[in-house]
Amino acid sequence: MESQLVSSTYGKGNVKFLKVKKNPSNLQQQEVLEANVQCLLRGDFDVSYTKADNSPIVPTDTVKNTILVEAKNTNVWPIERFAAHLAKHFTNKYSHVSGIEITIVQSKWTKYEVDGKLHAHSFKHEGPETRRTVLDYTRAGNKLSITSSIKDLTVLKSTGSMFYGYNVCDYTTLKPTKDRILSTDVDASWVYDKNQIKTLDDVFSYADNGLFDKTYEAARKTTLDLFALENSASVQATMYNMSHKILEQIKEVDTVTYVLPNKHYILFNLEWKGIKNNDDLFYPSPDPNGLIKSTVGRKVAAKL
Repeated sequence: MESQLVSSTYGKGNVKFLKVKKNPSNLQQQEVLEANVQCLLRGDFDVSYTKADNSPIVPTDTVKNTILVEAKNTNVWPIERFAAHLAKHFTNKYSHVSGIEITIVQSKWTKYEVDGKLHAHSFKHEGPETRRTVLDYTRAGNKLSITSSIKDLTVLKSTGSMFYGYNVCDYTTLKPTKDRILSTDVDASWVYDKNQIKTLDDVFSYADNGLFDKTYEAARKTTLDLFALENSASVQATMYNMSHKILEQIKEVDTVTYVLPNKHYILFNLEWKGIKNNDDLFYPSPDPNGLIKSTVGRKVAAKL
């Protein structure tokens, strides 16, 4: 039997660092960014797989060292900028590297108040919530895609959620309700428009103009605001409204995707104890859970 290498990629994952940024005019005023980076290289590496020839391989240890040295020597805020910087570095330095996929996961550290104001250099960890970006770049044709996201933002509201009017058949046991607990772990991602962010240099310009931070803050605020304020008819309806509002606010975003598990809380049956009409004591039921996904994009006007 004959075989062939269809595709390949390799690199380094779980490269972690924390960088401190000090205000030059007040060295006690500081910011921190903790990141977990994965870099996967594509290119002319076939012989390393098919002929056991390691000569083209840039060692994964070199990839790790590069990430750390470049993190030291360049601006890593926001993570989209650092991803673009790494893509430019690897494809410029190694002629046989034709493309790269970079994933950066940023831990959420926030300053907290002391004596009524945010402390200059003390932070609390808001995990497991993270901010993420995936940048994929191919040198040929200058192909670039950037997807950024919020993951593991856990939210719950104790009322303001309904679910009724659904399809009913002989397998249905769920009872309709106009008042229920709604809880989920938010996984929200957005893809930037390739027609507006075309090159790695465009990424640097948009980073300088604050687009990536603005989009992250808008997506997070929209998610939290609509989750709280909307009398939700369903997870499906609420996630669509969130996506629509993000697209309204940020013209550089092409599509928005939500993946939302419905984390169920179910009323205890306490009638065995003589307690009827329990409406305030629930038990968490993590498995099984509903799982709802959607991607929302801009409607393209029909051509006449």
